[in-house]
Amino acid sequence: MVVDSPRKNSSQDQAVRETLEDYTLRFAPRSYRRWKPGVVATTALGGIAYLADFSIGAGIGLSYGTLNALVAILVAALIIFVTGVPLAYYGARYNIDLDLITRGAGFGYYGSVLTSVIFGSFTFIFFATEGAIMAQGLHAGLGVPLWLGYLITTLVVVPLVIYGMKALSKLQVWTTPLWLLLMVGPIGYLVVVDPDSVSRWLAFAGEEGGGLSAASVMLGAGVALSLMAQIGEQIDYLRFMPPRTESNKRTWWLSTLVAGPGWVVFGAVKQATGAFLAFFIMGAAGAAATEPVQQFMGIYELFMPLWLAIPLAVVLVVLSQVKINVTNAYSGSLTWTNSFTRVTKRYPGRIVFVLANLAVALILMEANMFAFLNSVLSFYANCAIAWVCTVAADIMINKFALKISPKEPEFRRGMLHAVNPVGVTAFLASAIISIAMYFGAFGAAIQPYSPIAAVVIAVVLTPVMAIATGGRYYLRRSDDGIAEPRFDAAGTPVATAYTCDYCAQEFERPDVLASAEEGKIICSLCVTTDKTGTLVLPAS
Repeated sequence: MVVDSPRKNSSQDQAVRETLEDYTLRFAPRSYRRWKPGVVATTALGGIAYLADFSIGAGIGLSYGTLNALVAILVAALIIFVTGVPLAYYGARYNIDLDLITRGAGFGYYGSVLTSVIFGSFTFIFFATEGAIMAQGLHAGLGVPLWLGYLITTLVVVPLVIYGMKALSKLQVWTTPLWLLLMVGPIGYLVVVDPDSVSRWLAFAGEEGGGLSAASVMLGAGVALSLMAQIGEQIDYLRFMPPRTESNKRTWWLSTLVAGPGWVVFGAVKQATGAFLAFFIMGAAGAAATEPVQQFMGIYELFMPLWLAIPLAVVLVVLSQVKINVTNAYSGSLTWTNSFTRVTKRYPGRIVFVLANLAVALILMEANMFAFLNSVLSFYANCAIAWVCTVAADIMINKFALKISPKEPEFRRGMLHAVNPVGVTAFLASAIISIAMYFGAFGAAIQPYSPIAAVVIAVVLTPVMAIATGGRYYLRRSDDGIAEPRFDAAGTPVATAYTCDYCAQEFERPDVLASAEEGKIICSLCVTTDKTGTLVLPAS
C-alpha cells in the first residue's frame, strides 16, 4: 500500500501540530525541555496546592481519633512514597508520562487502556472534590449559590488548561509564594497563641472512641491511599525534566524525588493539619468542620476582623483549587485522549477531552459527591493501588532485580504486544480481590485491610507472572528498524532528529521507528493513527 504524502490542513497534520504544544501522547524531546530541574519541580509541586487533603485528614481524624489518624496517614504516605520513586524516576529519566510507562511495564499497548480509565477517573473525581471546596468558599465568602459555584469553578480553568505546559508552569511558579503565606502563616499563629490546642488534639479519641486500633488505622489509610494516583499528575510535569548530567545530577535527583514521590510528604502534613483544624473548630462548625473554607475562616477570625478574615479565606480556597484543578483537567485530557486515540486510531484533539472531563466533574459536583467523599475514595483507592503497585513492582523487581522486563521503556505501537498478561493479571487480581474485601465478601474482620491486600497482591503477583511467562509478552519486536540506538551509553534518550515521512515533522530518536514501507520513518503518533495497520512492522 502506498500512503499519500502529507497534505497541509489534513486531519492527521492538524493532530500532529496540536500534540507538539506539550507533546501529548508522545515522548517529550530535549529540544522542548528548556526548564531547569528546579523550575520543573516547582511547577509539579504547584499541583499539590489542593485542599482535599484537609478534608480527608479531617474526616479520618474526626471518625477514628487523632492517634489512629496520624498512624493511618503515615502508613499511606510510606506506601505512596516507596511506590512513587521508580515511577517518578522513569518519567523524569525517559521523558514519558505514566501511561507510556505503564505500556512497557507489564500491560502492553492496549492493556494499559485499563489503567488509563483508572487515572482518568482519578482526575475528574478529584476535580469534583476540589471544585466543591472552591464552591463552598465562594458560597461562604460571597454568598454564591453552590450550583453556580460548581459551574464557575469548572469554567475558570478552561482557558488556563488549553495552553499546556508553558502556561501551567507560569501559573504554578508565580502563585506558590502567596499560597504558602496564606496557608502556613495562620496555622503557625494558632500554634503559637494556643499551644495547648495541640495536646488537646493529640488526646482526641474521635467519634468511635478508644485507643490505637489496627482496623481504624487501615480504614483511615484506605482513604488516604486513594491519592496514590497523584503520582501520575506529578509525572505529567516531571517528563519535562532536562537530561541528567554530571553537572546537574544532584539538583536533578533532588527535584525528581521532591516533586515526584515527595509530594506525599506535603500531602501527609496537610492531612494531619486538616485533622487538627477540624478538631479546633468542630464545636462551632459542627458537620462543616471538614470543609477547608470553614477551617481557615475559623483561624483567620482569631487575629483579624471578620470583614478581612472571610475574603482571605476565600482567596486561599480559590487560589488553591485553581492551582490543582488546572492540573486535574490537564492530566485528565491527556489520559482520555491517549486511550481514545489508541482504540479508535483517531486523534480528536485534547480540548475535546478537557471539556468532557470537566463535564463529568461538574455532574459529580452537582450530585453532591462531597457529602460521601470518604466512601468514594475508599472504594477508588483499591483500583489506584492495584495499578501503581503493579507498575512499581515491574520496574523495581522485574526490570532491575530479575531483569526479565526490558529496562529501557517502550511505548510505540508495533513494538509491544497488544496485551501483556503480567501486569494485566496482577492488576485485575489485586483490584477485584481487594474491592471484594472492601465490600465484606470475605467477612467483616478483614474488611478494613483491603488496601494492604491490594498492595501485597500486586507486588507479589507481578514478578510471579513475569517468571511464569518468561517475559515473552513484553516486546513484540526487539528491533525498531533504525540503526541508531534510542539511548546513549549513559541511558539518556538520544536527541538526533528524524523526519517522519507521513507528517513531515521532525522528532527525536525515541519517538520514531521504521515504517513497514521500506526505507521510510514514521513517528509514534502517525503509527498510532494508522487505521489499516499496514505501516506497523511485523512481529519478530
